[in-house]
Amino acid sequence: MSSRKTEKGKDSFRLFGQDIDVIIAVFANILSWLVATFAPSYVPYLLPNIPEEDKSETVSRNDQTQCIAIGRPGGIEQLRIISLKSGFVTCGYNLGYPSPFADLSDKTDDDLPPNTVVVRIHAFSVNYADCCIRWGLYESANKFVGWPIVPGFDIAGVVERVSSSSSSSSDDNFRVGDRVYGATFFGAYSTRCLVPSRQLRKIPNGISFSDAASLPAVSLTSLYSLYLAGRFPQQVCVPKNRSILIHSAAGGVGSMLVQMSKLLGLSPVVGVVGRTAKVEHAESLGCDTVIDKSSLKKGQDLWIAAKDALGTEEGYAAVADANGVSTLQGSFDALSPTGRLVVFGFHSNLPMGQDMLHPMEWLKMIFKMSKMPKFDPMDLVVSNKSILGFNLSFFVNEIEMLSQMYDQIGRWITEGKLEVPRVTEMSMEEIGAAHQLLQSGKSVGKIVMVTKQDK
Repeated sequence: MSSRKTEKGKDSFRLFGQDIDVIIAVFANILSWLVATFAPSYVPYLLPNIPEEDKSETVSRNDQTQCIAIGRPGGIEQLRIISLKSGFVTCGYNLGYPSPFADLSDKTDDDLPPNTVVVRIHAFSVNYADCCIRWGLYESANKFVGWPIVPGFDIAGVVERVSSSSSSSSDDNFRVGDRVYGATFFGAYSTRCLVPSRQLRKIPNGISFSDAASLPAVSLTSLYSLYLAGRFPQQVCVPKNRSILIHSAAGGVGSMLVQMSKLLGLSPVVGVVGRTAKVEHAESLGCDTVIDKSSLKKGQDLWIAAKDALGTEEGYAAVADANGVSTLQGSFDALSPTGRLVVFGFHSNLPMGQDMLHPMEWLKMIFKMSKMPKFDPMDLVVSNKSILGFNLSFFVNEIEMLSQMYDQIGRWITEGKLEVPRVTEMSMEEIGAAHQLLQSGKSVGKIVMVTKQDK
């Protein structure tokens, strides 16, 4: 399967009410399950050829880029570590190359795109979005990249090359050897990546590559969520109700949201977790109350517990929800007048399970999508409530806004006010196990993959 995008757009054709990419992805994943379950010897036939791969026996792991490429929608079997041909690196979709690869074999520093650097990656993090990319269910990946794709957003490493035309501004003034971290619009699962300088910052003293790689996506998502909630930058007119309910409070984004909410003066900060083992971590981050869904007694309701935690009938000023169908309506109902529901994911809509996903999981997904709540604009006006959603992978043109958020996060880290997420380190070769752990729902904080040069 090959569908590398040449235009930044796509058809609006739909089948059974679903985007055609979703339908293709579902059937591709079911095919992966069928082959892996009943004819495992045929799994290699599910792995499309990638023209940029160097299949020779003389590959130099030090000089050539290794990356994790996905050739088509599917299961764990699609996560393949490959060596790219000499001179190739990975890159994001906003650099004008046929993403996800850039051929720099015949390019001097003068020929690199303006204000870019090549980063030798020491660590990259794994986000739930990466599982969605592998499944073929991530909108921006389908729209701007297609197949094959190198997933991932968060990187940390050392500057290896600098564009000769780079500006001398404080944000972009990098030199070879600088320790940097930041985000790329896909392409992070790699040992070498071409990145615009504006998407990087120098790693603060005392922060490891793994800790730095855990930060960009979750911290930017959290801060933008609080921006949409009307809490960042801090308001001149401070509202009376400053409460916030945070779902998945012990996860990567949740752990940042809890800390930032406290820094920005929100109170009470109520966190929701799915397992008892995550309660202590959520409390240590600063939650005033933690609701453990797994310990709710039979017949006990999450939303009653949320109201009890608030201590009033007023409702929450803000709710941060990446769950989707399982909590979206309840989150909206839990808002106070003038309250804002911020949505940045739909985890409960998607298949769950640590191993190869059974076809029934995909049928459940389609059913869940049909049950998504619908909100009447007239009701929003009468109830004085707002619903706001976003996905940072579409923000390539929001340069100034992202820069301001990067700088604020950096200040908090440098001042010791913001702690990095709890990190679970794994080697790059363990990427399949990392995806399995993440989609099982049992991970805490962030999973970070370490490349061989940091061993």
